[in-house]
Amino acid sequence: MSDSDTVEAIREQKRAELLETGADWEADGAAGAHDTPIHVEGEDHLAEITGANDVVLVDFYADWCGPCRQLEPIVEEVATETVAVVAKVDVDQHQDLAGQYGVRGVPTMVLFRSGEVVEQIVGVRTEDQLRSTIESYA
Repeated sequence: MSDSDTVEAIREQKRAELLETGADWEADGAAGAHDTPIHVEGEDHLAEITGANDVVLVDFYADWCGPCRQLEPIVEEVATETVAVVAKVDVDQHQDLAGQYGVRGVPTMVLFRSGEVVEQIVGVRTEDQLRSTIESYA
């Protein structure tokens, strides 16, 4: 199986999961469902995302943060090529949400499995490192 076949198989699996949950992500402004990061609009939106998906990687970031900008293309690849749904939380817009998850610096990523926090990752990681972490919970 080629890499493009693998990516397409993951996309199909994500589409099937989306249809099973009955969630209307396009209505929520997240066209493309799980192939691109979902920008979180608040606590309820994050709870909806983590509750409706098996594995969710949440990237807490800030626009002014250099390491966050370095991590952005990596996070976008992870969204495309893994079974995880990727969500992004702007800590400047959602300070309470960042505090709720113990985010003290950015970038910080929080991995959810079945709606529960299972990992917190602080700092920039490679795509392989993130993929490995996600696969250990998939």
